[in-house]
Amino acid sequence: MLAFIIPLKSAKVSKDWQRTSALFERCLRSTCNQSHNNFRTIVVCNELPEITFQHKNVEYVKVDFLPPEKVENPIPRGLTDKGRRVLKGMMYAQQFSPTHVMTVDADDCVSSRLAGFVNQNPAANGWYLNKGWKYREGDAYIYLKRRRFYTMSGTANIVHNDYLDLPETPEYNRGYGYYKFYIDHQKVRGFMEAKGAPMQPLPFQGAVYILATGDNISGNEQNLSFNFLNRKRISNELRQEFCLDALDFSKRLPTPTLQVEH
Repeated sequence: MLAFIIPLKSAKVSKDWQRTSALFERCLRSTCNQSHNNFRTIVVCNELPEITFQHKNVEYVKVDFLPPEKVENPIPRGLTDKGRRVLKGMMYAQQFSPTHVMTVDADDCVSSRLAGFVNQNPAANGWYLNKGWKYREGDAYIYLKRRRFYTMSGTANIVHNDYLDLPETPEYNRGYGYYKFYIDHQKVRGFMEAKGAPMQPLPFQGAVYILATGDNISGNEQNLSFNFLNRKRISNELRQEFCLDALDFSKRLPTPTLQVEH
């Protein structure tokens, strides 16, 4: 069974909570659009997002983590906050006995093929996403990242649960180094090789890295290339596989009553 972990930032640090909620809802739809129903999606959040979509396989875990302190460089601050959320989600997921776990950034989209593929390969060490898609919000085109997608996007690794190295007594007030295995997506492949459990490249494009959202943590968008040779008009097939629908940010949606865990 595949467990998706989505760390959702607090509304207190979001630049636009309505936009953050809309992006998250599309992400959530993509995790729940799996062709195989043996999966769980764990959302770790301070506040419930303003969405209407619900699914029986979604679990909300509310936390009271304080917003990251304001420092000059927001990237380490944001990643540490993300790390504690990912760890909390992984700990919570253990009650469902997943074979594999995948962290999904709250504005990205994933393929509908993932849960089925994982369920066909329950003993595999895991996979890194060598290939994937880049998409600038509102564009009519999508761009193929032909290699090293895992160095660019946090939605990049599917790891066997046995290799997560979860602490017996997790701590959620530690610094960046404590969470690095859970958030240094570009290094997970090396971490796993060092454990003697090498991962394999996922044999298909497993995710879409969403850009131009106005709220990306890493700030690496300006360093990415968008070569027209890798450009493809978004087809209905791609939209269906990744739930990659155009978003309307003009509507403020009511927050539904959802079942949550603390």
